[in-house]
Amino acid sequence: MITRSTLQFLSALKKNNQKDWFDKNRESYIAAKENAIRLIEYIINVHGKKDPSISEITAKNCFFRINRDVRFSKDKSPYKTNIGAYINPGGKKKMTAGYYLHIEPGGSFAGGGLYMPPPDLLRKIRQEIDYNTDQWKKIISSRSFKSVYGTLNMNKEISLSRPPKGYEATHPAAQFLMLKSYVATIQFSDKELLSADLPKRLLSAFSALQPMIHFLNEALDSE
Repeated sequence: MITRSTLQFLSALKKNNQKDWFDKNRESYIAAKENAIRLIEYIINVHGKKDPSISEITAKNCFFRINRDVRFSKDKSPYKTNIGAYINPGGKKKMTAGYYLHIEPGGSFAGGGLYMPPPDLLRKIRQEIDYNTDQWKKIISSRSFKSVYGTLNMNKEISLSRPPKGYEATHPAAQFLMLKSYVATIQFSDKELLSADLPKRLLSAFSALQPMIHFLNEALDSE
């Protein structure tokens, strides 16, 4: 589970997002990250037996840097106020579908998929959904998927207003072909993060997502 001190550090960082403060509290950051690493190590060890594609991943390599890239941002705060881990077959820097955990006081969530792939990869996913519509619908309408996630994230920010070129509005998977991201998430309260049941709930969430992850990655591997 996530410790209270991890959430306390992130809350304090949000109020004191400055290099001097961070340097003085670096040991607290290291402890918070190690707490998250231990959780991800457990997830990889257990879920990796069901999904061998992630079994060889090192937990430390799943985490994003806490430093923000402020070069093109009006917000010059130097640090992220969350800890994020992306567990995917190719590593966090490779554009493959995977599992994600976001730890942030009042805004934590887990899930995964593939967020905003470039046009060439997006075309592959859409083609796979077009060719295998029944399989795709079966995956995201399965009892396990719906019981955890309900449905895919389909807000306007990640969806076209009409089907992409080459697909008709009458296509049986038109609403999915319009997506620019294929992601499903579940929210976690701070209380749920601190619960001893957290690892079990994460394993359940990732297991429910596994068929979709494999579908997307098979699409990306296609010629």
